[in-house]
Amino acid sequence: MRKQERAALIRKRLEQHYPETPVPLDHSDPFTLLIAVLLSAQCTDKKVNEVTPALFAAGPTPDAMAALSEEVILSHIRQLGLAKTKARNIKRLAQLLLERHGGEVPCSFEALEALPGVGHKTASVVMAQAFGVPAFPVDTHIHRLAQRWGLSNGLNVEQTEHDLKRLFPREAWNTLHLQIIFYGREYCTARGCDGTVCPLCCELYPKRRIPVTWRRA
Repeated sequence: MRKQERAALIRKRLEQHYPETPVPLDHSDPFTLLIAVLLSAQCTDKKVNEVTPALFAAGPTPDAMAALSEEVILSHIRQLGLAKTKARNIKRLAQLLLERHGGEVPCSFEALEALPGVGHKTASVVMAQAFGVPAFPVDTHIHRLAQRWGLSNGLNVEQTEHDLKRLFPREAWNTLHLQIIFYGREYCTARGCDGTVCPLCCELYPKRRIPVTWRRA
């Protein structure tokens, strides 16, 4: 099966598994989505969703968040990884939204990536899910599955993103990145599948017997 055929089959199967693709991070607007995605670095979405209700109650807007001290922000997110750095970034990010963008989250990759703690993946999620701009955010789930499914041999997430954008139609990117994440968590997990176990790996490579060793980003 050629790569383009594999991509078409993968998209078909993911549509069957996940016809609905809710954003797994709880949020109410672009600002709370931006903060939730920033917090999700090296944390599970479940853990982030446990701490954000209290954080967003205290700082629901850039203005309110900027008014909080780093210590107060930290008190809400202390149980998350890299909490001190994230608290500092959130405080400064909220201030910069007020100073540079009139208190609004900018609809621009360049402007988003200029904010503290916001890398390309975080900006891509916000652009895709808050503003509907086609993007293909690649996290470790997607990077791992792209290798197992023979869609990319990229050594980093940037190359994997480039390869996936070439394989799938632009209008499918925003949905597909969530579908792949859902599938990676439910079926093709880091330890539960080695490229020979989950239904999709078996369908794509029925004769594969050697586990796929994926290259971490």
